Amino acid sequence: MAKAPILLALLVYLCLPAWAEEWPAQQWSRGPTVSGPALKALEDYAFVPRDDQSQKGIRTDALLVIRDGQVLYERYAGATGPQTPHLIWSASKSLLAVVLGVAFGEGRFQLQDPAAKYYPALQPHPAITLGDLLHWASGLDWQEDYEYAPLNSSVVAMLYTRGHRDMAAFAAQQARSTPPGQVFRYSSGDSNLLAASLRGMVGADQYADYPWQALFEPLGITQAVWERDAAGTFVASSYLYLTARDLARVGLLMQREGRWRDRQLLPRAWVEFSRTPFAGYRANQDEAVAGGHWWLNRSVDGAPQPWPDAPADAYAALGHWGQALYVLPAQRLVIVRYGDDRDGSYRHNELLKRVLAAFSSQGQP
Repeated sequence: MAKAPILLALLVYLCLPAWAEEWPAQQWSRGPTVSGPALKALEDYAFVPRDDQSQKGIRTDALLVIRDGQVLYERYAGATGPQTPHLIWSASKSLLAVVLGVAFGEGRFQLQDPAAKYYPALQPHPAITLGDLLHWASGLDWQEDYEYAPLNSSVVAMLYTRGHRDMAAFAAQQARSTPPGQVFRYSSGDSNLLAASLRGMVGADQYADYPWQALFEPLGITQAVWERDAAGTFVASSYLYLTARDLARVGLLMQREGRWRDRQLLPRAWVEFSRTPFAGYRANQDEAVAGGHWWLNRSVDGAPQPWPDAPADAYAALGHWGQALYVLPAQRLVIVRYGDDRDGSYRHNELLKRVLAAFSSQGQP
């Protein structure tokens, strides 16, 4: 009989992961301290001396590295600190996709549903589905140009001039360029159409609180600020503010296949959809490959991986001027990088290569 407890203990041990699974409470726990030349090389790249009068160079505001739910590294610069909600720009798009994933799990919509079912302003475009919008493949004519071509830019007009009061309505008024669902064309308008569609899914009464009830509160995120336009629609393309630590909570949720503690907050199928390349994507159109409103380090059409020194299963939420949430599932890593890079010199691959070199031996089973 004495063998029974030993056998039970062995079975329990075999069923456990090879590493301790930790979850952040109000604060994150700390992992082992890292030092050495590889860490210095990372810091030399990310935290060059700042000249706040200059618009050139890499200007990192925050860098946070998480493994297995523990903080391995955390550093801030400029006016940013651990409690500072930072504008994440277009990484907001991927956060909207996570919120939509909760709604999907609640049975509020299907990917093949016409978007006009939830946002009637799209009735002139009845063939556009929610899946098309999530792939940035609405087929609507759109110019995602920024400071370098403001007069031709659809996104500048939407955010700052004639479309800013009702951004989704502005996007819905664009002419058709290609059949929906066939061609990738990066569009902040598609993201704001999704944000307007969310109101139709959850109802006007729940809409303002839904991202908090569905995602932020379950994850323990307390400092999120998400701006809305004059029509009351979340500016899902651009205007979400989160601390680096809170954005890392979203990364941990994705890294753990949509599970938060003992709750499957996102369906696994939704996580898989998010990191599956869009069939209509063609290589060399952008720095990373489009998934379901996330960016993927995948080889498409025989082209090399966008970030060759990072694992092929890496994926990210990316924003203007160097905002990034990277998820590396096999390495159990979540990396948040905030920045203010105005000259395009920052490279995702270079940061990821140096992070992996600095932390490759930490906590591996």
